[in-house]
Amino acid sequence: MSWFKRVEKGIVTPTEEKKETPDGLWYKCPECKTVATMAEHKRLLYTCANCNHHDRINSAEYFEVLFDDNQFTELDADLTSGDPLHFVDTKPYPQRVAATERATGLHDAVRTAYGRSQGAELVIACMDFKFIGGSMGSVVGEKIARAIDYARQHRIPFLMISKSGGARMMEAGYSLMQMAKTSAKLALLSEAGVPYVSLLTDPTTGGVTASFAMLGDFNIAEPGALIGFAGPRVIKETIGKDLPKDFQSSEFVLEHGFLDFIVDRKDLKQKLADLLHLLRPAAVAEVVPVAAARR
Repeated sequence: MSWFKRVEKGIVTPTEEKKETPDGLWYKCPECKTVATMAEHKRLLYTCANCNHHDRINSAEYFEVLFDDNQFTELDADLTSGDPLHFVDTKPYPQRVAATERATGLHDAVRTAYGRSQGAELVIACMDFKFIGGSMGSVVGEKIARAIDYARQHRIPFLMISKSGGARMMEAGYSLMQMAKTSAKLALLSEAGVPYVSLLTDPTTGGVTASFAMLGDFNIAEPGALIGFAGPRVIKETIGKDLPKDFQSSEFVLEHGFLDFIVDRKDLKQKLADLLHLLRPAAVAEVVPVAAARR
Protein backbone atom coordinates (compact mmCIF):
# COMPACT_ATOMS: atom_id res chain seq x y z
CA MET A 1 0.00 0.00 0.00
CA SER A 2 1.33 3.47 -0.91
CA TRP A 3 2.34 5.72 1.97
CA PHE A 4 0.47 8.60 0.32
CA LYS A 5 -2.82 6.89 -0.45
CA ARG A 6 -5.72 8.32 1.56
CA VAL A 7 -7.80 5.46 2.89
CA GLU A 8 -10.64 7.59 4.25
CA LYS A 9 -12.11 10.37 2.16
CA GLY A 10 -13.74 13.53 3.33
CA ILE A 11 -11.38 14.17 6.24
CA VAL A 12 -11.54 17.86 7.07
CA THR A 13 -9.46 19.59 9.78
CA PRO A 14 -11.38 22.35 11.58
CA THR A 15 -9.90 25.80 10.97
CA GLU A 16 -9.13 26.35 14.66
CA GLU A 17 -6.99 23.19 14.70
CA LYS A 18 -4.88 23.99 11.61
CA LYS A 19 -1.20 24.57 12.33
CA GLU A 20 -0.46 27.83 10.53
CA THR A 21 2.31 30.35 11.09
CA PRO A 22 0.95 33.24 13.18
CA ASP A 23 0.77 36.64 11.49
CA GLY A 24 3.39 39.26 12.30
CA LEU A 25 6.41 36.98 12.70
CA TRP A 26 8.09 37.69 9.38
CA TYR A 27 8.94 40.77 7.34
CA LYS A 28 9.45 40.84 3.55
CA CYS A 29 11.27 43.87 2.16
CA PRO A 30 9.17 45.55 -0.56
CA GLU A 31 12.34 46.53 -2.45
CA CYS A 32 14.68 43.52 -2.48
CA LYS A 33 12.19 40.87 -1.21
CA THR A 34 14.56 39.74 1.54
CA VAL A 35 12.72 37.92 4.34
CA ALA A 36 13.64 38.49 7.99
CA THR A 37 12.00 38.00 11.35
CA MET A 38 10.02 40.92 12.73
CA ALA A 39 12.24 40.84 15.81
CA GLU A 40 15.31 41.41 13.63
CA HIS A 41 13.50 44.04 11.57
CA LYS A 42 12.59 45.93 14.74
CA ARG A 43 16.16 45.61 16.06
CA LEU A 44 17.35 47.34 12.88
CA LEU A 45 14.78 50.12 13.51
CA TYR A 46 12.52 48.93 10.68
CA THR A 47 15.20 49.02 7.97
CA CYS A 48 16.17 46.18 5.64
CA ALA A 49 19.42 44.39 6.52
CA ASN A 50 20.09 43.70 2.84
CA CYS A 51 19.22 46.89 0.90
CA ASN A 52 18.68 49.37 3.78
CA HIS A 53 15.12 50.18 2.66
CA HIS A 54 13.52 52.36 5.34
CA ASP A 55 9.99 51.24 6.16
CA ARG A 56 7.42 53.87 7.06
CA ILE A 57 7.00 54.09 10.81
CA ASN A 58 4.80 56.27 12.99
CA SER A 59 5.16 58.56 15.97
CA ALA A 60 5.18 55.71 18.50
CA GLU A 61 8.24 54.16 16.84
CA TYR A 62 10.06 57.48 16.37
CA PHE A 63 9.49 58.41 20.00
CA GLU A 64 10.87 55.02 21.03
CA VAL A 65 13.93 55.55 18.81
CA LEU A 66 14.67 59.12 19.92
CA PHE A 67 13.56 59.59 23.52
CA ASP A 68 15.81 58.06 26.18
CA ASP A 69 14.16 54.88 27.53
CA ASN A 70 11.02 55.90 25.59
CA GLN A 71 10.20 58.35 28.40
CA PHE A 72 8.37 61.51 27.32
CA THR A 73 5.48 63.81 28.17
CA GLU A 74 2.92 64.26 25.41
CA LEU A 75 1.56 67.75 24.68
CA ASP A 76 -2.08 68.52 23.79
CA ALA A 77 -2.85 64.82 23.46
CA ASP A 78 -6.64 65.22 23.37
CA LEU A 79 -6.93 67.96 20.73
CA THR A 80 -9.38 66.85 17.99
CA SER A 81 -10.80 68.24 14.75
CA GLY A 82 -14.07 70.15 14.46
CA ASP A 83 -16.20 70.38 11.33
CA PRO A 84 -16.35 74.10 10.47
CA LEU A 85 -17.32 73.48 6.82
CA HIS A 86 -19.83 70.63 7.42
CA PHE A 87 -17.89 68.73 4.76
CA VAL A 88 -19.33 65.54 3.24
CA ASP A 89 -17.75 63.26 0.62
CA THR A 90 -18.60 59.55 0.82
CA LYS A 91 -19.36 60.19 4.51
CA PRO A 92 -19.55 63.25 6.78
CA TYR A 93 -16.15 64.49 7.95
CA PRO A 94 -16.85 63.89 11.69
CA GLN A 95 -17.68 60.26 10.92
CA ARG A 96 -14.44 59.86 8.96
CA VAL A 97 -12.40 61.33 11.81
CA ALA A 98 -14.16 59.14 14.38
CA ALA A 99 -13.61 55.99 12.30
CA THR A 100 -9.93 56.83 11.85
CA GLU A 101 -9.54 57.46 15.58
CA ARG A 102 -10.99 54.02 16.33
CA ALA A 103 -8.78 52.32 13.73
CA THR A 104 -5.51 54.02 14.71
CA GLY A 105 -5.89 54.96 18.36
CA LEU A 106 -4.81 58.51 17.42
CA HIS A 107 -6.71 61.80 17.69
CA ASP A 108 -5.11 63.39 14.62
CA ALA A 109 -2.15 63.18 12.23
CA VAL A 110 0.52 64.60 14.55
CA ARG A 111 1.72 63.92 18.10
CA THR A 112 3.90 66.33 20.04
CA ALA A 113 5.99 65.58 23.11
CA TYR A 114 9.03 66.64 25.11
CA GLY A 115 11.64 64.57 26.88
CA ARG A 116 15.34 63.83 26.76
CA SER A 117 17.38 62.46 23.87
CA GLN A 118 20.96 61.48 24.65
CA GLY A 119 20.45 63.28 27.96
CA ALA A 120 19.52 66.63 26.39
CA GLU A 121 16.02 68.14 26.39
CA LEU A 122 14.14 67.97 23.10
CA VAL A 123 10.65 68.80 21.81
CA ILE A 124 9.43 66.57 18.97
CA ALA A 125 6.42 66.89 16.68
CA CYS A 126 5.93 63.72 14.63
CA MET A 127 3.31 63.12 11.94
CA ASP A 128 1.41 59.84 11.51
CA PHE A 129 0.69 58.88 7.90
CA LYS A 130 -1.90 56.30 8.94
CA PHE A 131 -4.25 59.09 10.09
CA ILE A 132 -5.92 60.23 6.83
CA GLY A 133 -2.60 60.13 4.97
CA GLY A 134 -0.85 62.38 7.47
CA SER A 135 -2.92 65.24 6.08
CA MET A 136 -2.50 68.69 7.60
CA GLY A 137 -5.65 70.10 9.11
CA SER A 138 -6.36 72.67 11.81
CA VAL A 139 -5.38 70.32 14.63
CA VAL A 140 -2.05 69.46 13.00
CA GLY A 141 -1.19 73.13 12.56
CA GLU A 142 -2.35 74.05 16.07
CA LYS A 143 -0.43 71.24 17.78
CA ILE A 144 2.76 72.07 15.88
CA ALA A 145 2.33 75.77 16.71
CA ARG A 146 1.85 74.98 20.41
CA ALA A 147 4.89 72.67 20.40
CA ILE A 148 6.97 75.46 18.86
CA ASP A 149 5.72 77.86 21.54
CA TYR A 150 6.68 75.36 24.23
CA ALA A 151 10.16 74.97 22.73
CA ARG A 152 10.58 78.75 22.51
CA GLN A 153 9.35 79.48 26.03
CA HIS A 154 11.54 76.79 27.58
CA ARG A 155 14.45 77.29 25.14
CA ILE A 156 14.49 73.63 24.12
CA PRO A 157 15.52 72.53 20.59
CA PHE A 158 12.62 71.55 18.32
CA LEU A 159 12.52 68.56 15.95
CA MET A 160 9.79 68.25 13.33
CA ILE A 161 9.33 64.81 11.72
CA SER A 162 7.22 65.23 8.59
CA LYS A 163 5.29 62.43 6.87
CA SER A 164 2.31 63.74 4.96
CA GLY A 165 0.27 63.68 1.79
CA GLY A 166 -0.32 67.43 2.12
CA ALA A 167 -3.20 69.67 3.20
CA ARG A 168 -6.49 68.09 4.31
CA MET A 169 -9.12 68.81 1.67
CA MET A 170 -12.01 68.37 4.15
CA GLU A 171 -10.90 71.58 5.88
CA ALA A 172 -10.09 73.55 2.71
CA GLY A 173 -8.90 77.08 3.55
CA TYR A 174 -8.59 76.28 7.25
CA SER A 175 -6.00 73.67 6.34
CA LEU A 176 -4.06 75.97 4.03
CA MET A 177 -3.84 78.64 6.74
CA GLN A 178 -1.78 76.24 8.84
CA MET A 179 1.10 76.81 6.41
CA ALA A 180 1.24 80.49 7.36
CA LYS A 181 0.64 79.88 11.07
CA THR A 182 3.40 77.30 11.50
CA SER A 183 5.83 79.35 9.40
CA ALA A 184 5.17 82.44 11.54
CA LYS A 185 5.76 80.45 14.74
CA LEU A 186 9.04 79.12 13.34
CA ALA A 187 10.12 82.70 12.58
CA LEU A 188 9.59 83.52 16.28
CA LEU A 189 11.58 80.42 17.24
CA SER A 190 14.43 81.56 14.99
CA GLU A 191 14.38 85.07 16.49
CA ALA A 192 14.67 83.50 19.94
CA GLY A 193 17.77 81.60 18.81
CA VAL A 194 16.27 78.17 19.56
CA PRO A 195 17.47 75.41 17.17
CA TYR A 196 15.00 73.81 14.76
CA VAL A 197 15.78 70.61 12.85
CA SER A 198 13.37 69.34 10.19
CA LEU A 199 13.43 65.62 9.36
CA LEU A 200 11.66 64.72 6.11
CA THR A 201 10.51 61.09 5.83
CA ASP A 202 8.60 59.10 3.24
CA PRO A 203 6.44 60.77 1.98
CA THR A 204 6.67 64.52 2.59
CA THR A 205 4.54 66.32 0.02
CA GLY A 206 2.13 69.17 -0.65
CA GLY A 207 1.61 72.06 1.75
CA VAL A 208 3.77 70.45 4.43
CA THR A 209 6.79 70.59 2.10
CA ALA A 210 5.84 74.13 1.14
CA SER A 211 5.89 75.31 4.76
CA PHE A 212 7.42 74.00 7.99
CA ALA A 213 9.16 70.94 6.52
CA MET A 214 11.64 73.07 4.55
CA LEU A 215 12.25 75.82 7.12
CA GLY A 216 14.66 74.08 9.45
CA ASP A 217 18.01 75.44 10.54
CA PHE A 218 18.97 72.04 9.16
CA ASN A 219 16.77 70.10 6.75
CA ILE A 220 17.62 66.40 6.84
CA ALA A 221 15.95 63.30 5.41
CA GLU A 222 15.89 59.54 5.56
CA PRO A 223 17.26 57.54 2.59
CA GLY A 224 14.86 56.99 -0.30
CA ALA A 225 12.11 59.27 1.02
CA LEU A 226 9.65 60.82 -1.44
CA ILE A 227 9.92 64.60 -1.07
CA GLY A 228 8.04 67.05 -3.28
CA PHE A 229 5.19 69.50 -3.66
CA ALA A 230 3.04 68.29 -6.58
CA GLY A 231 3.11 64.65 -7.67
CA PRO A 232 5.36 63.44 -10.52
CA ARG A 233 2.39 62.82 -12.84
CA VAL A 234 1.11 66.39 -12.41
CA ILE A 235 4.59 67.84 -13.02
CA LYS A 236 5.16 65.67 -16.08
CA GLU A 237 1.83 66.71 -17.61
CA THR A 238 2.56 70.38 -16.82
CA ILE A 239 6.04 70.60 -18.34
CA GLY A 240 5.44 68.01 -21.06
CA LYS A 241 8.76 66.24 -20.46
CA ASP A 242 9.96 63.01 -18.93
CA LEU A 243 11.28 63.41 -15.40
CA PRO A 244 14.83 62.49 -14.31
CA LYS A 245 15.59 59.15 -12.71
CA ASP A 246 14.84 59.05 -8.95
CA PHE A 247 13.00 62.37 -9.26
CA GLN A 248 11.75 63.65 -5.86
CA SER A 249 13.77 61.09 -3.89
CA SER A 250 15.71 62.44 -0.92
CA GLU A 251 18.94 61.71 -2.82
CA PHE A 252 17.73 63.81 -5.77
CA VAL A 253 16.61 66.63 -3.46
CA LEU A 254 19.97 66.58 -1.66
CA GLU A 255 21.87 66.73 -4.96
CA HIS A 256 19.90 69.84 -5.94
CA GLY A 257 20.62 71.68 -2.71
CA PHE A 258 17.35 71.47 -0.79
CA LEU A 259 18.66 69.19 1.97
CA ASP A 260 21.69 69.45 4.22
CA PHE A 261 22.27 65.73 4.55
CA ILE A 262 20.63 62.29 4.57
CA VAL A 263 20.77 60.26 7.76
CA ASP A 264 20.23 56.55 8.27
CA ARG A 265 17.56 55.88 10.89
CA LYS A 266 19.99 53.70 12.85
CA ASP A 267 22.29 56.72 13.22
CA LEU A 268 19.55 59.31 13.73
CA LYS A 269 19.66 59.67 17.51
CA GLN A 270 23.43 60.19 17.70
CA LYS A 271 23.56 62.44 14.61
CA LEU A 272 20.77 64.59 16.03
CA ALA A 273 22.57 64.88 19.38
CA ASP A 274 25.80 65.93 17.61
CA LEU A 275 23.96 68.46 15.45
CA LEU A 276 22.09 70.05 18.34
CA HIS A 277 25.34 70.28 20.30
CA LEU A 278 26.79 72.33 17.43
CA LEU A 279 23.68 74.52 17.31
CA ARG A 280 23.81 75.32 21.05
CA PRO A 281 27.04 77.23 21.72
CA ALA A 282 25.77 78.19 25.19
CA ALA A 283 25.83 74.53 26.21
CA VAL A 284 29.45 74.29 25.07
CA ALA A 285 30.38 77.44 27.00
CA GLU A 286 29.03 75.92 30.21
CA VAL A 287 31.33 72.92 29.80
CA VAL A 288 34.57 74.82 29.08
CA PRO A 289 35.18 76.26 32.62
CA VAL A 290 34.71 72.80 34.14
CA ALA A 291 37.21 71.26 31.74
CA ALA A 292 39.64 74.13 32.35
CA ALA A 293 39.31 73.73 36.13
CA ARG A 294 40.18 70.04 35.86
CA ARG A 295 43.33 70.87 33.89
